[in-house]
Amino acid sequence: MKTSTVSNPAVISFFFLIVGLSSIFVSVNASRNHIVGGDHGWGFRSGSYNIWALHRSFVAGNTLQFKYTRGAHNVVRVHAAGYGKCRATEKESAKAMSTGSDKLTLKKGLNYFICSFEGHCTAGMKIKVHAK
Repeated sequence: MKTSTVSNPAVISFFFLIVGLSSIFVSVNASRNHIVGGDHGWGFRSGSYNIWALHRSFVAGNTLQFKYTRGAHNVVRVHAAGYGKCRATEKESAKAMSTGSDKLTLKKGLNYFICSFEGHCTAGMKIKVHAK
């Protein structure tokens, strides 16, 4: 029985081209930065941040950048319960970000963020993002 091996240089080159392009695509998607709310940033708005998120594609490793006037808001990564109740735990609150240009890396699956200032989350300052 004769075994065959791939020895055609064109086939080998094509294989490495595909592998190389695939890794570039993955790398570009993993390092993508999304400014929450686009030009409007993170603040009180007429629409839902979740509607904004539905029009975008996210993968684990992407960053969400929350831009707002420092001192006016903050951003806290919370669990699903905190998102639903608009309340961060003490541990989550300790990690609140408040620079006015905060970047948080998305984890695979659902990611939840709120503004923990009194009344801000219930007024719509919360976002749920699914990262593939």
